[in-house]
Amino acid sequence: MLGSLKGNKRGAAAIVAATLLWAGPALAQDAPKLDTGDTAWMLTSTALVLMMTIPGLALFYGGMVRKMNVLATVMQSFAVCCLITVLWMIAGYSLAFTEGNAVFGGLGQFFLAGMTLESVNDLAKTIPESVFMTFQMTFAIITPALIAGAIADRMKFSALLWFMGLWSLLVYAPIAHMVWGGGFMGGLGVLDYAGGTVVHINAGVAGLVAALVLGARKGYGKVAMPPHNLVLSVIGAALLWVGWFGFNAGSAVGASANAGMAMAVTQIATAAAALAWMFSEWAVKGKPSVLGIISGAVAGLVAITPASGFVGPGGALVIGIVSGIICFFAATSVKNALGYDDSLDAFGVHGIGGIVGAILTGVFATKAIKGGEDAVGWVDGNFGQVIVQIEGVLITIVYCAVVTFIVLKVVDLIIGLRVDEATERDGLDLALHGETIQ
Repeated sequence: MLGSLKGNKRGAAAIVAATLLWAGPALAQDAPKLDTGDTAWMLTSTALVLMMTIPGLALFYGGMVRKMNVLATVMQSFAVCCLITVLWMIAGYSLAFTEGNAVFGGLGQFFLAGMTLESVNDLAKTIPESVFMTFQMTFAIITPALIAGAIADRMKFSALLWFMGLWSLLVYAPIAHMVWGGGFMGGLGVLDYAGGTVVHINAGVAGLVAALVLGARKGYGKVAMPPHNLVLSVIGAALLWVGWFGFNAGSAVGASANAGMAMAVTQIATAAAALAWMFSEWAVKGKPSVLGIISGAVAGLVAITPASGFVGPGGALVIGIVSGIICFFAATSVKNALGYDDSLDAFGVHGIGGIVGAILTGVFATKAIKGGEDAVGWVDGNFGQVIVQIEGVLITIVYCAVVTFIVLKVVDLIIGLRVDEATERDGLDLALHGETIQ
């Protein structure tokens, strides 16, 4: 009987060993495996997206304001970069990319708790979580920095810092969670590959609300306010264009064919939009301007952003042409007719361009690019995706507008939003920062 028991034990041990040997490869296959190629591309993409804000956006906006406000404008981009970096580390990342409810993520990664050399995020299983977190940080940085274009020349620096900080936690992080982090817009099926709703509609709508709350600049519509140095703006636009490859192709979260196609369609749409704006302006005003062609390029970059991982070259061409034309009229004729002072056209380019791109994503998204067997967009016979995209646009507009308005009013009540008339007349550079450009 003892021999029988020993035999049974040996048999059981053999079965356990065989089971472990069989299960081992499966367990190893399921475990996250970091890919050095993906990691290298995402490190590069992160640097490219950071370059979009500093120096890209700083120069783009800095060249378009009057000389007396140049330093104040570039200071806004630089300071926002620093502020949002710290806030993203403390709370933003956790609120956007951890499990929570339909609107907010959880509190489990405040101060990046639990992040180690080995940790990964389920949204990016082939790169370290530290890289994914920093990549997403650069998106969180540029979004509020874009808002500053709508309120240039007239907002207190202290008020701007309070507004941008609160906005990043109460508007940006929730919208990012709703679309990308497991919230309800993602559950609805809203397609946003690289930030059409999360970044551009969000920033554009917030900029419009802020411009309306602050009111127009002194002399707006009566006194000429030409850009002080368009060469700076061209350099800034060029840096934005190059950095945008990190923005869109980087959103593939790996060095893959998807990244390659996202890069291709980004280039096509941007060039098409720049030409569309240029020719529209040429036809309407008689001359093609430098400011027009660079604004058109940015409009194309914005519009292709939500679609960049879902459309082919043909769709990108159409998106670029349509966005260039619509954003031109939005930033000129519509703005002038309605009379609001969106100083550097944050809403006209980013808000309108983001809306156009988000809706056209529903038209041109195709399973040939996105993958899968089901029809994706209208070109595949799924008109319902257009409706879903419109729902996503409306949800973003309403949430952003309401919360932005509340944050602005709170900051205004506590410290005031706008500089005094003398400061605005003489320039923000000297009054707020004690420096001027010679």
